[in-house]
This record gives sequence, C-alpha cells and structure tokens, in this order.
Amino acid sequence: MNARRLIPTATLAGAVTLGLVALSACSSSDAADKKSGDRLMVTASFYPMEFLARRIGGDHVSVTTLTKPGVEPHDLELKPRQTAELGESDVILCLKGIQPAVDKAIDQSGVGQIVDAATLTALEKHGTEVGHAHGGDEHGADEHAAEEATPDGNDPHIWLDPVKYAEVAKGVGAALEKADPDNADAYRKNTDTLVTELGALDTAFKRGLADTSTKTFITTHAAFGYLAERYGLAQEAIAGIDPEAEPSPARIKELETIAKQDKVSTVFFETLASDKTAKTIAADSGLETDVLDPLEGITDRSKGDDYIEVMQANLAALRKALGAK
Repeated sequence: MNARRLIPTATLAGAVTLGLVALSACSSSDAADKKSGDRLMVTASFYPMEFLARRIGGDHVSVTTLTKPGVEPHDLELKPRQTAELGESDVILCLKGIQPAVDKAIDQSGVGQIVDAATLTALEKHGTEVGHAHGGDEHGADEHAAEEATPDGNDPHIWLDPVKYAEVAKGVGAALEKADPDNADAYRKNTDTLVTELGALDTAFKRGLADTSTKTFITTHAAFGYLAERYGLAQEAIAGIDPEAEPSPARIKELETIAKQDKVSTVFFETLASDKTAKTIAADSGLETDVLDPLEGITDRSKGDDYIEVMQANLAALRKALGAK
C-alpha cells in the first residue's frame, strides 16, 4: 500500500468540516468510505470492475468508479479532474478494449498496480452470432463487430459468463492481497465467498436453460457471446459488439428470417443503449420485447441492485423467451 495516499481519519474529518475535500467525482458513498480511516485507494473503470472491488475489498478499500451510473461505458470521455485523480490510486481495475479513452488515461496514470481483467481469463472472438451459423447475407452488423473489441479483436464482455467472471475475481483478489498484504486474509475470504456465489449462479443458468423450446435469442448488441457459448445458446445481435452500430437492411431481413426459422419469441433490448431498433424489429415481426441487461452499469431501471441480482433477472428473462420447461 502506498502510505502517502492513505488519509488519516482525523485529518480527513477536519478537512471535511472546512469544506476543503473534493477527493473524487464518484458517489457520496465513496466519500463516506474515505472518512472511515486508512484504506486502499482503488479506482474501477466501470461497474463490473467496481462490483469486484467492493465485494472483494470490503471495508479495507475505498472505491472510485470512473463511469457514473446511467452512462454508456463504451463512449466514456474522462474529465480532466478524473484523469488527474487516477494517479492517486493505489490500484486500478479495468478491462482494456471496452473504453478506449479510459485505457489511454490509465496507461498514462503512472500507477504501478494496474489490473487488466482481460489478462485474467481467456478471451475469444465473437461477432453478431454465437452458437450456430445461418445462411444468407452475413454482412451488415458484422462489419461493426470488432469496433468495441480488445486490441487483438477479442470480445471483452467476459463478465457476462459467471465462470470467466469468477476467474477474474480470483485475479482481482490476488492483486488486492499484493497491494495490501496486511489485509490479505480478508481479501482471500471475500474472494472465496464471491467465487462460491458465482458458482451457484453458473449452476442456476445451466439448470435453468438446459431444456428450452429454442436456443436462439435476439439482442441489441453482441454482448452475450460468452454467455451463449457457456450455456449452449445462439446469440443473434442486431448490432455488433458496439451497441450504437446501425444494422444494415440485409441484417434486419436476416433477423426476421431467423426469428421465424428458430421460433424466436422475443427481441431483447438493454437499459443503457437505445431500444428503438429492437422495438421496430419486434413490431415488424410480431415479437415481444424484454430487457436483457449487459450489466455495464446499475441504474434505477436495472432489475436488481447488483451483479448477482441482475444476472438472476437475465436468467428469468431468457427462460421465458426461450420457452424453458
């Protein structure tokens, strides 16, 4: 732990009284964290990293999140104050490839302990479809598939696979132990608890999606490739990995054909990106719509208060859409 970055309780309390402290651009809960004593200063790039930091770090860390609730993380541009504050972190948790502006700022931050989740599990390349191939014109959204990928073209959405997310959790736990060895036992215990919860979530998905009327689901953008592969499903994305990419007319026509062929009942949209195209395709095809949350942020529209709860809601939505028995 970098001793100069730790803020003694008495000093911080006095500074708050004088109204001189503006330590972060994050929520009031983060400010409350800092008032409680000497903690490891952890900066998370966006929600999936924040969740790990808080669950594994517990009372021993003060977490700042660069991506505020409700902000689409792919297009985040950091304010100068946020960029400057990165250098005050003891540990930065990120997932390179999903936020280009953040990646650049982190590389220039000078912080010694940077944990890239993309190095903690095996990444794969996913396009607009995962699970099986369909005939027809496969252009359109596929040309956008790598726009929001890691530098080597891999799909960065690893947190939507509970198994891969558990591997990342273990790596984050090890990093916090290294940065703050005095509290290593607590980090290890918290990591084990979280990994157990993620294992239970994986079991729930396996059982819940084992027997369904169809294996195909249509969603706004190709965020669910790892989830689809893990549980034997076929993701058909309107856009590529970039949630703001516009599909071609050929891709829309192809999706309408797939919906009929595979008995798709539902077109999924998400909470942080536009739902216009998804709802238009659903209306034109006589399909229902529902939310499948890529968990890039938690807002008051989220179907749950944290990662575990929202993933459980995703499972319920998939079971309904796929006709689980």
